[in-house]
Amino acid sequence: MGESTILVEREGAIRRVTLNRPDKLNSFTRAMLSELGDALNDIAGDQEARALVITGAGRAFSAGQDLREAEAVEDGAAVRAVVERHYNPVIRTLRSLPIPVLAAVNGIAAGAGASLALACDLAIAAQPASFVFAFSRIGLVPDAGGSYFLPRLVGQARALGLALLAEPIDAATATDWGLIWKTVPEAEFAATIAATAARLARLPTAAIGLMKRAINAGGHHSLEQQLALEAGLQAEAAETEDFQEGVRAFLEKRAPRFIGR
Repeated sequence: MGESTILVEREGAIRRVTLNRPDKLNSFTRAMLSELGDALNDIAGDQEARALVITGAGRAFSAGQDLREAEAVEDGAAVRAVVERHYNPVIRTLRSLPIPVLAAVNGIAAGAGASLALACDLAIAAQPASFVFAFSRIGLVPDAGGSYFLPRLVGQARALGLALLAEPIDAATATDWGLIWKTVPEAEFAATIAATAARLARLPTAAIGLMKRAINAGGHHSLEQQLALEAGLQAEAAETEDFQEGVRAFLEKRAPRFIGR
């Protein structure tokens, strides 16, 4: 058997998933996407996990679909099958995780690789990283949620510019446009990711999961629908042990010690 295309590490309450085809810029194959889906499903059921980091091995985050996998791109039926059976389940699982997900974009994120980064809750990029939605270069349309995330993050004008022209943007521009959360110098990247992941893992995990549900729903709800959703989710959050700890910590003027439930 060959080397695994996905590496999963446990660091206390933090889980790290590394896309592991560095010689191919971590481009996706069907086998790799299946491994990634399995890893995310395992993390979804991991009661000890409180934060997830997704990154790439080597000098890329992911260059998107590996076009050398002929069976995946030979015709429309093959492409549709890959999208529906592999990419879509990965994105759905990723978006439904009840823990915060951090994309550590260490290098180029192209095509579906860029879409994967945008599907995470936070994306932090090293300064040399870049993003390119290169689908128009090969006569395809954005997938893996790219057409959903792009206009919501940067607006329709910039989304269309990025999709139609397929011009790469550097990490600093991606940050300025609101495509990602933050850009850091390459020398500080590893330490920033570690510190941010540790901070996420200390948050009140149950409330974070509810918060994600609220924010994800806000894009298609009316104000009245969102107000009703907030009321219900707030009631759920108020039943958690972390809420009680947060109140005690506030009254005692100390930092809270959340346990994630």
